[in-house]
Amino acid sequence: MASEAEGPDGAGFVGGAGGEGSARADTWIWSVRLTKTRSQAAAACRAGHVRVNGERVKPAHAVKQGDEVRLRFAGRDRVVVVSRVVRKRVGAPVAVQCFVDNSPPPPPKEFTAPIATRDRGAGRPTKRERRDLTRLQGH
Repeated sequence: MASEAEGPDGAGFVGGAGGEGSARADTWIWSVRLTKTRSQAAAACRAGHVRVNGERVKPAHAVKQGDEVRLRFAGRDRVVVVSRVVRKRVGAPVAVQCFVDNSPPPPPKEFTAPIATRDRGAGRPTKRERRDLTRLQGH
């Protein structure tokens, strides 16, 4: 096993000063807070939404320093380059030091699809409102 050094907040950085080492793809994605849970990261890997250096990977694929990780999650594409390998979840200030974000900026809000919402307590939608909702959702 690679030598594991303790970070400023007790996080396990793989490799210590040398920077050598690797971590599972799903664990690293979760550790640097690209997804909320490790199971979401693993599901994204299994669905083919995670690419490391241009190749689709399984959750157990090893991620090393210098790898380019592309993640499609929550309707957004993230492109990051691994600068530090971590195996444990770290705080947000430490997480941003673990990768270089090359992601395209998120689309402006006026270009995103509107979310169909109803006022609370408005009762059941009428037939016309249901048709409008399905048309708005694109079905």
